[in-house]
Amino acid sequence: MKHVQVLGPGCAKCDETAKIVREAIAESGVQASFEKVTDFGVMAQLGVFTTPAVVVDGQVKIVGKVPKKADVIAWLSA
Repeated sequence: MKHVQVLGPGCAKCDETAKIVREAIAESGVQASFEKVTDFGVMAQLGVFTTPAVVVDGQVKIVGKVPKKADVIAWLSA
């Protein structure tokens, strides 16, 4: 099972990213857990200082931009 985290304090772009990631998980058919991280300490531990960000299985995939759904699906399938 994949573990997907969306990092961000709750800004509009962070909320949009969370929506895209949830849709991508549903459409991909991949077993994945979803977590929204708003704790800046956790973000810093992951090396993320700009939001929104997406982390899949501990690996930072995108920082500072809203991802395309196709990209998220590709990350989940890898």
